[in-house]
Amino acid sequence: MNHRTPRGNIAPHIPADAYRRAQATGQPVVIVVHDTHPNGIPWRRTLIPFAIAGAAVAGGWGLVACLCLLLDAAAHTATVIAGAAGPIGIGGITLKLARAKHT
Repeated sequence: MNHRTPRGNIAPHIPADAYRRAQATGQPVVIVVHDTHPNGIPWRRTLIPFAIAGAAVAGGWGLVACLCLLLDAAAHTATVIAGAAGPIGIGGITLKLARAKHT
């Protein structure tokens, strides 16, 4: 089985001769670990939520624009149909759906 330790989680190892010398003399062993993480804001973690929010806002505006376009088309269609149908009468009551154009 192939065992791999994830990068960055490797324990610091002490060379055998330094360990034996520290045991024999009682001197402390100093382990220096270099920080590999840059100081500051991790930009990827910050930008991803803003990108998702921006996409949601753009999608919302696109949905509103499509709804306005559909309502405009429906209003024009209703106007054309009403103009072509002429006056509608039921039992002596006449209803004119559209005004005639004055030229």
